[in-house]
Amino acid sequence: MRILLVEDEPRMANVIAKGLRENAYAVDIAEDGNAALYQTSINDYDLIVLDVLLPERDGIEVCRELRTRGDATPILMLTARATVDDRVMGFDAGADDYLTKPFSFRELLARIRALLRRESQLRPDIFEIEDLIVDSGSHRVSRANHEVQLTAKEYALLEHLARHAGQLVSRAEIAAHVWDDSFDPFSNTIEVYMNRLRKKIDGSHAIKLLHTRRGEGYILEAQH
Repeated sequence: MRILLVEDEPRMANVIAKGLRENAYAVDIAEDGNAALYQTSINDYDLIVLDVLLPERDGIEVCRELRTRGDATPILMLTARATVDDRVMGFDAGADDYLTKPFSFRELLARIRALLRRESQLRPDIFEIEDLIVDSGSHRVSRANHEVQLTAKEYALLEHLARHAGQLVSRAEIAAHVWDDSFDPFSNTIEVYMNRLRKKIDGSHAIKLLHTRRGEGYILEAQH
């Protein structure tokens, strides 16, 4: 899952981004409203965390512009303004949820998970592929009733494949949703992480779940 964090206060932005990355989200940071609109025009995000008080164009303007464009990406607004009128203004501009500063990081994570679930009511919290279980709520993974320990990025890659189980997922799509702007498209990073996942997920199991279609991408499915 790839998130755009729009926050002009560097320390706050870095703290939030670090916490989100530790929870397996890829994060890009925009420091003002114009940068946010540019980032959303060139990247495909799963969710936007948008501060209201921003340089150039404020969060209300950015939100309104995104909705005018037809961009339906879930938007969670952050603000120090706690009045009802402020919240109503945000919702009228097209925000999906509103979180008042200061807030606990746990609540931010819960709001993000709720918005990502709401985006598609058909999206389950738990994915089961053969004897593999991926729990997107707790970020726990098990195969054949044995827990599998994954790093945050390994988990993010596996969850993305699990959300598209049985479908071919291209390298470009993985880069767009699992990595952020720092990703080097000419590197072999994705291949390295796929090899790590194969060792941890498939290992000595007779039925392999992670498969490569050379030149096309990857697929997570049981091939008997």
